[in-house]
Amino acid sequence: MGRVERGRELARKRKRRAKLKRYRAEFAKASNETDKAEILEKARKISPFAVLEDAPSK
Repeated sequence: MGRVERGRELARKRKRRAKLKRYRAEFAKASNETDKAEILEKARKISPFAVLEDAPSK
């Protein structure tokens, strides 16, 4: 038996969160700006307002 709509929504949310967690880890390990830009672009596709880095302190 297939999933009902709410189950699919929750599965998509869980997958999106897991993927963003992986992207955050990759972003933290990235050494140059080119790699960081690529990872940020991928993250923006699945979650446009996701924050991968801490805001600079003033």
